[in-house]
Order: sequence, then structure tokens, then C-alpha cells
Amino acid sequence: MGQVIPDKPLRVVVWSTGTVGRHAIAGVDAHPDLELVGVWTSTAAKEGKDAGELAGLGRELGIMATTDRDALVGLAPDAIVHTAMTDDRVFEAIDDLVSFVEAGINVTSSGPVLLQWPEQILPPEMIARIEDACARGGASLHVNGIDPGFANDVLPLVMTSLSRRIDEVRVMEICDYSTYYQPVVMNEIFGFGRPMDEVGMLFQPGILSMAWGSVVRQIAAGLDVTLDEPLTEEVDRRPAERDTESVSGEVKQGTMGAVRFAVLGKVEGTPRVVLEHITRIDPDQVAEWEKPPPGSGGCYRVRITGEPMMQVDLTHHGEHGDHNVSGMITTAQRLITTVPAVVAAEPGLVRAVDLPLVTGRGLVARPVAR
Repeated sequence: MGQVIPDKPLRVVVWSTGTVGRHAIAGVDAHPDLELVGVWTSTAAKEGKDAGELAGLGRELGIMATTDRDALVGLAPDAIVHTAMTDDRVFEAIDDLVSFVEAGINVTSSGPVLLQWPEQILPPEMIARIEDACARGGASLHVNGIDPGFANDVLPLVMTSLSRRIDEVRVMEICDYSTYYQPVVMNEIFGFGRPMDEVGMLFQPGILSMAWGSVVRQIAAGLDVTLDEPLTEEVDRRPAERDTESVSGEVKQGTMGAVRFAVLGKVEGTPRVVLEHITRIDPDQVAEWEKPPPGSGGCYRVRITGEPMMQVDLTHHGEHGDHNVSGMITTAQRLITTVPAVVAAEPGLVRAVDLPLVTGRGLVARPVAR
């Protein structure tokens, strides 16, 4: 199935104006198949501000941000690009998404990430509730981004089409998070800068499988593999070797400064699909762990062991920023470019393996007028 091209621009609301939302506003404005019709903000100070100002575009878009949820739903947009923080409010966020699709509004969302493949994570009755809401509203819901998302679902699955034999698919993020501004995620969820005896929420038993199990199971489904359950989790936390500055707060020597974790999908005890993260605040710390290519602050690495042996490093950085800025852009853009396909899909949860070809159609830069 080829990519979906709508007959007319689809009317879109961007749901948040934060680290990803501001880039979503810019991305929707730039997309020829989409029309920005509304912006939601959770911040009273942003109420009534022009979306162009909030996105840093240097021009007005004539769309004012609002905290009025009902007013935006009442616009009956074709889709909501939902980029609000969900890591610390998973079930409340699911309630939000259910209410949107129940109202007949298609949704692409950056979270909760477990909705990428919710089986074995959410109770069957909760999945049924989401599917039923989609059916009643005649709308679809797709959750994705860059990680969890494109870098560890679409990219590795496309690569496996080159394989004759697959022994293991390993998808990795290897990244310096010192410029990643997200204090709640960094301090409370990961536990960076906290004493080593205070284990972050992310590393409590079962949480990694909730967050990234969807990645492992989606790849397994794409390969027609049945995994052993439950998935296996590995965590290796290391103290900072020196005081290190971070935009989310200083990390003192001796507090948690680096972590390697993995979620392993095994078949009869042998790892076949592995999600691994190596996250540092100081890029020189823990030299024995894998590092990104020289000159980059981070990468997504896909390594397929088998015949043939394959490895791809996906690196990115912002035109005027670092890899964490472009991480926000790529997350937003994956949600934006999938909107036409999600709107055209049958009502229900739409997984990455369900999507047709999605490209950056219409986004090639035009010559500058002289």
C-alpha cells in the first residue's frame, strides 16, 4: 500500500506547547497536507499567546493557545497531534486519548509509549476500552515517536528485510543526556543526580518492560516470533565520576551519573529481540560501554546478528542545536507525517507495523526568492 495523500488539508490541533509541542506547532505549519486550527496548553501564562510565538517561529500564525479543552474538541478537527507529558500520568493520559477518539477525533501521540503494543502490558479490558472508544467515534489512535518509535520499530524491521537468517535484533540508544531538558524525567524517573541507594522509578521491577516492552513485542510480531513471557530486564547504574553540569540539574560526583539498561525478548531462553539504552551525563564516563560515532552526542544503533551481519547508526542534530533538540523534532515529525495515514486507517489502535509508506512528502525546501 502506497502512502496516503489527502484530497484537502487535514485540520489539526496540537496538544501541548512544551519541549516537543513547540516543534509540533512548527511542523504542522510547514506541512502542506495539514492545517493548524488549534493549540492546547497546560500553562495559564501561555493562554492567549500566538502559536507562532510559542513555537519560536518569529511570526504569528493567528492561532491562540488555550487551556479550554472543550473548545478545542468542539472544533471537530480531523486529528490531534498529542505531545503532552505522559510519563508521570499514564492512566490519566489514556483517559484523555480515549475521550478524543470517542469524540471522533483521530490522534497521533508521543505517549503513553506502552500503547505502541499494549498486549501483555495493559489488562485486556483496558485495551478493549480503547478499541471500543475508537469504534464508537470512528477514529484511530497511533502512538509513536523516535524512541520508543521509529528508531526501534520501523527502522529495524525494514532492515530485517535484507536478512537471510536472523539470530538477534538489538536496537540501542547511546546518548549524552546532559543537554536534555526534562527535569521530571531526568531526576525523578531516571534518578540522575540522586544518591545511588535511591533507585529511580524507571528501574523498579516491571517498569522497563512497561515502557519498552512494546518495542520488543512489536519487532517480534513483525518477525512472527513468540517470545517467552515475562520479558527479562537488566539494569547497570553507575555513580558520576566527577561533578557534571546538566540542563536538568547538576549531577554531583558519587550520585547516579550513568545507566545501561536492557529489555530482552527471549525465545526458549535465547535473546532474539533486545532493546538497550546507554545513557550518560558525562560522555567520557564508563568507557567500556558502547559509544556513539565520534563527533556525535548520541545515536540510535540497530545491530542485526545473523546472515548477513548488519549495523546502522542513526545520528541526528539540530540545525541550530544539539542531538537532544533534534530528538524533539524527530519525535514531533514522526507524529505529524503519519497523520494522513492514521486518519485514513480503520478505527482502532494503529501500530507501526500497520502503517503504509510514510515520507516527508511536500517538505523539500523551496528556493529562496531573490
